[in-house]
Amino acid sequence: MPTLGVNIDHIATIRQARRTVEPDPVAAAVLVELAGADGITVHLREDRRHIQDRDVEMLRRTVRGHLNLEMAATQVMVDFALDVRPDYVTLVPERREEVTTEGGLDVGGQIASVGLAVEQLQSAGIAVSLFVDPDTAQLQASARTGAKFVELHTGRYAEAGGEQAQRSELAQLAAACDEAQALGLRVNAGHGLTYWNVAPVARLSGIEELNIGHSIIARAVLVGLERAVREMKQAMIAG
Repeated sequence: MPTLGVNIDHIATIRQARRTVEPDPVAAAVLVELAGADGITVHLREDRRHIQDRDVEMLRRTVRGHLNLEMAATQVMVDFALDVRPDYVTLVPERREEVTTEGGLDVGGQIASVGLAVEQLQSAGIAVSLFVDPDTAQLQASARTGAKFVELHTGRYAEAGGEQAQRSELAQLAAACDEAQALGLRVNAGHGLTYWNVAPVARLSGIEELNIGHSIIARAVLVGLERAVREMKQAMIAG
């Protein structure tokens, strides 16, 4: 079964809505790990709309599992990561206008800049994952950068309307997972996964970790953070 990385960005979203000090993402990470999460994921955006630099710095000191820093492939962000030294970095596309990440990174269209970021980070001992659509060209380009991981974007699967469309998207994810491994890449997956659609993805051979945020935090508002994480782990195990 894949491990579970919990994205706690939305804890910071609530805090930043009032520009106050609570809820604290660091405190949330402690509860998430106590509930059984294997890792913590945060996205440090250029506009700092939710997670702040201090959050990442404090999480680096307190997270007991692994810390995954999602970020754009810019030199400013690479320098920050080299200073903080998360366990691994996931390079993602980023537009200020978007509410959430809208698709996979176009590795093939910017292979030189992405490759430079990968080289700088991995030379410092920080493994790199590239957040990509389940697409042959992007997987091949990802392998060319030397990155150790890809994270398959599961958004099309999560948003598929109807059982047949969902099965088709799941088959594409399965094929992409096989292809990535054949290229020497390790595989994670995430985006849009919920308690109701996670099981089939958790069953896919070769996926090492699922990164899930919104669904867990949304449920935590109603039932509490620890219970929400435990129930997601149970949904994955049921798969």
